[in-house]
Amino acid sequence: MFSDVEIKIKRRNKILFSRDSQCLQELLKLIQLQRHRTLVMLALDCAKMTLNQFESKYPDEQRPRACLKLCDLWSKGTVKMAAAKRAILDSHAVAKEIDDSEYGALCHAIGHAGATVHVETHAIGLPMYELTSIVLKHGKINYSTPVKEKINYYYDRLLYWQENIDKFDYDWADFLSDDTRPNKEKLLSEKALKI
Repeated sequence: MFSDVEIKIKRRNKILFSRDSQCLQELLKLIQLQRHRTLVMLALDCAKMTLNQFESKYPDEQRPRACLKLCDLWSKGTVKMAAAKRAILDSHAVAKEIDDSEYGALCHAIGHAGATVHVETHAIGLPMYELTSIVLKHGKINYSTPVKEKINYYYDRLLYWQENIDKFDYDWADFLSDDTRPNKEKLLSEKALKI
């Protein structure tokens, strides 16, 4: 289940999970079935816990929090993409500035969660980076159980949002209200199969 992760650990890769990771395939399949706004709610919801973990060590660093706030406002159509994009890039910049691989991965996860408002293909970025952080935290021997638990958490939260997205009175930006647009993660997968 984690053979690709083991290879990446040995190679000392910075990111230990990818779209091809065996452990993420069921989650990816479910992501490909979702409307864009469902994935936005999943990402913004799950990133709250990621943000809390980051702020437990870096309470004075506000850029990841600003990223989630501005991207939430972007999803509602109350701020423009340019402001949210700047906040996303700022969250990624924190990862490079703090020189802390575990917590830097959390900043990248938050950035991808916010970028999910732009396109569905960023939704998997949150798990890829947060799971990398979990491996770094628990070490190459003890990461398996917490990673499996976190993947199950993402899957369960996605099922929750799939079932409940329309039950919330949420003001969506026009581009997120359009259900005629195809899921970009699904299109990416289909394109990869043709190659």
